[in-house]
Amino acid sequence: MHRKLLLALFAGLLSAIPALAQGLEKSKDWPQWRGPARDGICTETNLLSAWPKEGPPLLWNSKVVNGGKNIGFGYSSLAIVGGKVFTMGGHGGKDDMECFAYCLDEKTGKQLWETAIGPDKAGGYPGPRCVPTVDGNRVYVLSRLGVLMCLDTEKGHVIWKKDYPKDFNGKMMSGWGFSESPLIDGDKLVCTPGGNDAALVALNKMTGDVIWKCAIDKVGGAAYSSIVVAEVGGIRQYITLMHPSKGLVGVDASNGKFLWNYKKAANGTANIPTAVVKGDLVFTSTGYGAGAAVLQLVPEGSGITANEVWFQTGKTLQNHHGGVVLIGDYIFGGHGHNQGWPFCVEMKTGKFAWEPVRGAGDGSACVLYADGHLYFRYQNNVMALVEATPEAYKLKSQFKLPTTSGALGIGWTHPVIHNGKLFIRCDDQLLCYEISKK
Repeated sequence: MHRKLLLALFAGLLSAIPALAQGLEKSKDWPQWRGPARDGICTETNLLSAWPKEGPPLLWNSKVVNGGKNIGFGYSSLAIVGGKVFTMGGHGGKDDMECFAYCLDEKTGKQLWETAIGPDKAGGYPGPRCVPTVDGNRVYVLSRLGVLMCLDTEKGHVIWKKDYPKDFNGKMMSGWGFSESPLIDGDKLVCTPGGNDAALVALNKMTGDVIWKCAIDKVGGAAYSSIVVAEVGGIRQYITLMHPSKGLVGVDASNGKFLWNYKKAANGTANIPTAVVKGDLVFTSTGYGAGAAVLQLVPEGSGITANEVWFQTGKTLQNHHGGVVLIGDYIFGGHGHNQGWPFCVEMKTGKFAWEPVRGAGDGSACVLYADGHLYFRYQNNVMALVEATPEAYKLKSQFKLPTTSGALGIGWTHPVIHNGKLFIRCDDQLLCYEISKK
């Protein structure tokens, strides 16, 4: 009996190995905004710790590969899954721009398909901002006018569609258009239309049917941020920035109940950076002089209370829209409105390990972490490699990215690292650099 039992267990283990391997392989993908955990952390190793003056080797430029055909203008970063790169872009003039979703081959940059999403006429800075969210054989995209689509990843065919303003009375806090990247959580797609009766909504990811709607009285509209997940005191919740009338909010993931909010670090123009969660602590910051804070989420009865641990005024610490990353106990990012001065602050205390310093580039800076380094992509299209250490600011390398003549020329799109490659959108082209050690 014992021998038969051992053989059965061994056979079961062998049969599980392919599934385990597939799960591990899947975890290496970059399926959504800021990566698998929405935290800007890439777990790849064996990457270059310094670059040549002209930058690492360029493997391909999507515009060149596709015979001059571009991926449109906008600020959408990338999702990379199963050898495919997903992004969004706009084509046409300011008053007649159309929004598209794109799929490219990861190895070559060759376009595999494109799907029209609809008009893109919201405010200034034309083009979409959403990063596609990939889940299995489906990809979810959002236009600036609030058209949410579920597409198949193979051909880009439309599976279902929602419209924030029409279906949920959705609205934005200001005029630059919907900018979030939708969240997949189990069987739910969770997003932020910004309506009073549907501030956040959970949809069946397969059909688009409504599971719940979160009502927040006088919510004032959605912001430019994306949802993250926290679990405190047995309550799973969704956290995101809204209009300053509510600021940062927490919503019960099971039923859409509004749990808590915090307004002190929000502003009235554009609340953008994605919150960072560690245990029961939440970091939030916005630009326009608002500031930064860490909250502690405390279970209270059947709900949650958000207690302020520390707050810094915008003069001391504010992140405009490049985001931050948490490495161990320390938060790294770019400080300043329309600036990206690198800083390092201890999350628990708000004390600077090193105060903001002028970085390698100018303007706001997107930040990504991988293999002991911070990757700063500046508004003026300078890429910088900085050692991720609380000891001091240590710039290792920098190079200037190319821009397309006559294009937007604003480097606001977040870089992505995948399979030892650095992917960076520069206006209407996608660049792929080799950054792995040979």
